[in-house]
Amino acid sequence: MPVSPAEFSAALRQYAAGVALMTVRDDIDDVGTTVTSVMSVSADPPLVAVGLTADGYPAEVLEAVGTCGLTVLAAGQAILASRFSSAGRPSARHLLESVPWSRAPGSGAIVLDGGVVALDCRLDRLVPAGDHVLALLAVEAVPVLHDGAAPLLRLRGRYADAPEARSATKAVPRSGGPGG
Repeated sequence: MPVSPAEFSAALRQYAAGVALMTVRDDIDDVGTTVTSVMSVSADPPLVAVGLTADGYPAEVLEAVGTCGLTVLAAGQAILASRFSSAGRPSARHLLESVPWSRAPGSGAIVLDGGVVALDCRLDRLVPAGDHVLALLAVEAVPVLHDGAAPLLRLRGRYADAPEARSATKAVPRSGGPGG
């Protein structure tokens, strides 16, 4: 008997996943969405994959623009993850009032200064995958890196702070313009 979508979702809710914010800067505005399906694909060349709803606006604008920023959210940033996962959300810049951010050097996409890591990416290709698409992203820069910072996780339908990996964090200098 095939696995139902509900059974499949219930099973995968048991898997803790990191939480990221994908942003795209287009000619009109900044678009952002929360994603929990991010994986490392290749170190040489550096590639990551992100799962997006096939008929959703984030996949559409990413395909049109061809670049994005991807920020892995840190412990304590659950409210940001919730803001960007809501339907009918406003511009990314409006959702980030009072949150320090900057623009990634290549894509111009918003990356969060307080995230665990931010990647500046170029779309390599979209791969159809059922009701989703896998966006294969070539990583072109790492504008934010807080080595050892604790990530935000999603487990059983809730956001949870992971224990901090190390007490000391190291910030890597980044380039890009000032945020909002």
